[in-house]
Amino acid sequence: MSIKDIFNKVKKEAKVLQGEDTKDKLFQNENTYPTEQEAIAAFERSKEKLFNVNSWTKLSGVNSTFELYDDHGRRTTALTPKIGYYMKIILPASTIENWVKISGLREEENLAEFVVHPSEKPKELGHGDAEVEHFFIKEASSTFRVTREGNTIHGYEIGKDEGINNQGKEAGDRAVLNTFVAEGGWALFQELQWDKLTRYLVHLEEAAEE
Repeated sequence: MSIKDIFNKVKKEAKVLQGEDTKDKLFQNENTYPTEQEAIAAFERSKEKLFNVNSWTKLSGVNSTFELYDDHGRRTTALTPKIGYYMKIILPASTIENWVKISGLREEENLAEFVVHPSEKPKELGHGDAEVEHFFIKEASSTFRVTREGNTIHGYEIGKDEGINNQGKEAGDRAVLNTFVAEGGWALFQELQWDKLTRYLVHLEEAAEE
């Protein structure tokens, strides 16, 4: 890496820290099976794991808590989320709630995914104002995806426009906290969390009491 590249990277990190720039991230794992029939069966299980958000909490070791809520803000054990549903995410060794809302869902023969964006807490559970209850800005997104290509299944977490929620009324009184979480705890833990999840989605790692 050249001096110029290093300078540009530091400059971008400074802008991200100040809430003036964003990052894109990609995490993925894959698993190849001896036959296509085995891969097809495995992909069906991958879709079940993908959509059963509550089961993500059961991943072994250091792991976040994931809870699914319906569009009225009620906790749900639904095995398939819907557009308008919410997810509450609590990082390990933390009591801070981070909320996302499901904005897109797609299921095809060899692909399944859903997309979430940082959101306010559901009105039925909180104040219902403009404050985004997440350390990333509302324009950020995460796409959770599984695909099958021949004998191989793939699991993805695709992060887009990940900017720190530390500016304006959307940050509320969480501006400093959001900066600390995004550049501190989450920055260190993100790769571990999404590697663990994508391994789980392609059956390289299992959950307790699955």
